[in-house]
Amino acid sequence: MIRKALAIGANDAVRINSLPRDSYFVAKQIADYVKKNPFDIILCGRESSDHNGSSVPVMIAELLEIPCILFAKSLAIDGSTATLDSEIEGGKEIITTSMPFVAGASEGMAEWKIPNMRGIMSARTKPLTVVEPIEVAQKVKLVSFDKPISRSAVKMIAADDASKLFDIIREEKKII
Repeated sequence: MIRKALAIGANDAVRINSLPRDSYFVAKQIADYVKKNPFDIILCGRESSDHNGSSVPVMIAELLEIPCILFAKSLAIDGSTATLDSEIEGGKEIITTSMPFVAGASEGMAEWKIPNMRGIMSARTKPLTVVEPIEVAQKVKLVSFDKPISRSAVKMIAADDASKLFDIIREEKKII
């Protein structure tokens, strides 16, 4: 994914050499790197390891004490000010903010791009910095994982035998 980003136009890239444990771990790693290497805009994708909960961009913004805009569909920059269209329930919201900020990109701003052959070849020569992770206290721990109970087989009841349905609900399922 990093090489693909380089192939479609990024100048350089950074990879934190660790496997993510949880959203807080990821946000803390990114925030620590950004504190040492400031950026004007931090864009986060919507598809994520937090099951699209958008917790990582919010945590990064909180750790850096900068604004966060979620579900951004477009971005326009004018000097040190950015204007974003954000998805909200029942419509859209137009937000203006100063830099730096964190944005959670949504469809419209985060469109798939396929790199061309020239981009793929040039990606090999672009710098990829690998940094070691910082120590982060584990906030979430997976205790156990169980499969859901399998569903029972469907019982077919003839349309003209509704009393049998009531008997099953009352006797077997104990609903009424």
